[in-house]
Amino acid sequence: MDGIRRRAFVVGMLGAASAACTAGGLPPDGNGDASPSARGAALLAVKIDNVGAARPQTGLQDADIVYAEQVEGGLSRLMAVFGSRLPDVVGPVRSARETDLELLAQFDRPTLAFSGAQGRLLPLIDAASLRAKSPAEAGGAYFRGGDRPAPHNLFLRPGRLGRTTSGTNAGTAAGFRFAARAPADGRAAAERTVRFPSARFTFTWAAGQGRWRVSMDGRPAVTSTGERLTAATAVVQYVDIQPSRFHDKLGNTSPLSRTVGTGKALVLRDGRVYDARWERPAAADPTTFTTADGTPLPFAPGPVWVVFTKA
Repeated sequence: MDGIRRRAFVVGMLGAASAACTAGGLPPDGNGDASPSARGAALLAVKIDNVGAARPQTGLQDADIVYAEQVEGGLSRLMAVFGSRLPDVVGPVRSARETDLELLAQFDRPTLAFSGAQGRLLPLIDAASLRAKSPAEAGGAYFRGGDRPAPHNLFLRPGRLGRTTSGTNAGTAAGFRFAARAPADGRAAAERTVRFPSARFTFTWAAGQGRWRVSMDGRPAVTSTGERLTAATAVVQYVDIQPSRFHDKLGNTSPLSRTVGTGKALVLRDGRVYDARWERPAAADPTTFTTADGTPLPFAPGPVWVVFTKA
């Protein structure tokens, strides 16, 4: 057990609080856009199960960003990042993947909550710019729910990890720009579906809410309390997905989604879709989204869902 504990991440708090913030933790600049940087913000990232037996999930409605990534067998898993608000309970919590290490390096040493990781990945976790807690290190923060079978029933009480967030919007920390006013161009869009080999995500515009309603695998995505999950902005980010060095216990290769580099993206906001280019030169750099002429493309204030799909 001691060896496992030594390999687990150590949770630590990053102390830098944001100055005066608008709703959702977005610090405004003189033009009404959110600041493109919030380095030093304390954030909590939680790896979330996303197969049918794991739904409905708990706590996703409070996430600033929800990343959807491909895992073994063409299935999907989520990474919820919290900065503005912290739910009482979040889950079900599942294991880390190599994709997560590169993805989260753009934040300033975030806390990562996950259920565990395979032994050969642990040295990479030790070297990553992360502070994380698994049940081996923070057993009192996790519990098993009784309404579904293991391994889809592990939940986290974030408050028992100590101070893991500082009130800064995770999207701002990721380098996203936000503005209430939508860009002038773009094409009207009522719905967009992104398909993995064995999973799919659909975003449907609900004008009355001013949000994109999220569906997963053909069913409306809701929380454990029945709240419909929505996004103010949905991003389809085209990335290089390649086999990693790692496999699951059945021998299936774990995909590795590369989020450092450049590529195309589609940005959905305000009932419109915008062609975009994403860029992240190095792992420690934020991810920027621009139009064809290099102008920053602002997101709508509110939660952001990012789906990584094969370029």
